[in-house]
Amino acid sequence: MELFDSLKFKIVRRGIKIAFPEASDTRILSAVARLRGEELIEPVLIGKQKEIEEAASTRGINISNMTIYDPDNCKRWEQIVEAFLERRKGKATREQAEEILKDENYFGTMLTYMGITDGLVSGAIHATGDTVRPALQIIKTKPGVSRTSGAFLMMRGNEQEKYIFSDCAINIAPEPKELAEIAIESAKTAEMFDIDPKVAMLSFSTKGSAKAPQSEATIEATKIAKELAPDLPLDGELQFDSAYIQTVAQLKAPESEVAGKANVFVFPDLQSGNIGYKIAQRLGNFEAIGPILQGLNKPVSDLSRGCNEEDVYKLAIITAGQSLMD
Repeated sequence: MELFDSLKFKIVRRGIKIAFPEASDTRILSAVARLRGEELIEPVLIGKQKEIEEAASTRGINISNMTIYDPDNCKRWEQIVEAFLERRKGKATREQAEEILKDENYFGTMLTYMGITDGLVSGAIHATGDTVRPALQIIKTKPGVSRTSGAFLMMRGNEQEKYIFSDCAINIAPEPKELAEIAIESAKTAEMFDIDPKVAMLSFSTKGSAKAPQSEATIEATKIAKELAPDLPLDGELQFDSAYIQTVAQLKAPESEVAGKANVFVFPDLQSGNIGYKIAQRLGNFEAIGPILQGLNKPVSDLSRGCNEEDVYKLAIITAGQSLMD
């Protein structure tokens, strides 16, 4: 069964509600119409009701069977404001809370936090920070995870090749403990896509071939990750060729259970991760799906502002799949 067919099978007719704070965008509307028509999710549209309805009508999209939440005219407004004040614990006055919650991303994040929706997809017209910031303030990270991170599902050749690249979106220079957490969360993301995770902690050095603070940090992160998840196939520090090519692995890391077989690649910092996934996408003809935000108590997904309808459709399916994970 192909990857997205497998995900669809898991979520179809489960009544999973996903919030879309950019609901007047035609890319969002076209995608949610497909998702609702296939009974994969129950879209919850957020924004000014008149604008959403006019945008849908212009495209000939039927949204009569979808729920719309308009922050300017919401019957649950007081309940949402009270929940926000309680969650922020004195960090906002009521007046500030009411102003903040007029922002569709904050409003949608509160719906997810309160269990009114099961997840959120945003970013088509907002920067990553506009999506991530409310999630970190309200939904927050899981116990044992200090930061969220952003993974990409990389696919090529009709899904014959599937890999996870992380963190390519959020953490500029993670400390070793944070990098270890990213590795463990990335393995969980891999499992959602039926990838049996073998995690490579990447560096410009393989097993001490170069000495520098950066490679030492990756070695420390590997040690921490192995302590946190002793049963997870994980190794480092590994150069990419050592992690990916078996003949190179036999020369550079012959004792490693991961080298030459890795399918989850954890980059040491955001700069290398972002460059790496874009090289694979543009030169290697991989499809890059994400970023998939990891480590949050409830799923929030960040679209690229250059996304198309298909990107929205696929990321919403992934978000619904994440909502079923423990």
